[in-house]
Amino acid sequence: MSFQPRIGVRGKLQLESSGGGKGGLDGRVKPDNDKKCIEYMAKKVKLPLTEKTLAELRSGDNVLLSGILYVARDAAHKRMAESLERCKSLPFDIKGQTLYYMGPSPAPPGRPIGSAGPTTSTRLDTYTPRLLAAGLRGMIGKGVRSAEVKEAIKKHKAVYLAAVGGAGALISRSIIKSEVIAYADLGPEAILRIEVKDFPATVINDIYGGDLYIEGKAKYRK
Repeated sequence: MSFQPRIGVRGKLQLESSGGGKGGLDGRVKPDNDKKCIEYMAKKVKLPLTEKTLAELRSGDNVLLSGILYVARDAAHKRMAESLERCKSLPFDIKGQTLYYMGPSPAPPGRPIGSAGPTTSTRLDTYTPRLLAAGLRGMIGKGVRSAEVKEAIKKHKAVYLAAVGGAGALISRSIIKSEVIAYADLGPEAILRIEVKDFPATVINDIYGGDLYIEGKAKYRK
């Protein structure tokens, strides 16, 4: 038996069983083999992020993002940081925007993008404080951030979110448009502008200094 996700009412992610189980409107999976039910409550969030939205998000919140994301990895981050150091403008207005750390696979026929899973965020830690100072307000990746980055996130009132690693094909279903906007010579590491609808992620670090990775460990040590 397998499960297929879909977005239900009130921002809940429902999982429907292909083996006869039913996903109810309350977002609970009801498989025929009576396995433990799963519920995923999520907040609907529009992009770009506003000060009000940032103030409402807390570490541990599950969110469904809709709007515009920018995709950039190592090489693109390096170029952007170098441009800022030389007092040159970036290829897009980064103020208030969210970066997704991702390198997509080629798009299959009829789709805007291929598999689109997150890359490890620590690879971008060197460049992140400078981009936050320039106005970046959201980041999506996987894994922990450095102490310096977490301090910069709090200082500049930004958020870091995690997407599910290993679920690139599933995540790509939430991407409805994709285009290269800068650094095309970098190939798969070019900067992309993507439009997403109900992109699933979890808030790890919030503007108040919350850190889900630390809080989660502490919870289960009790």
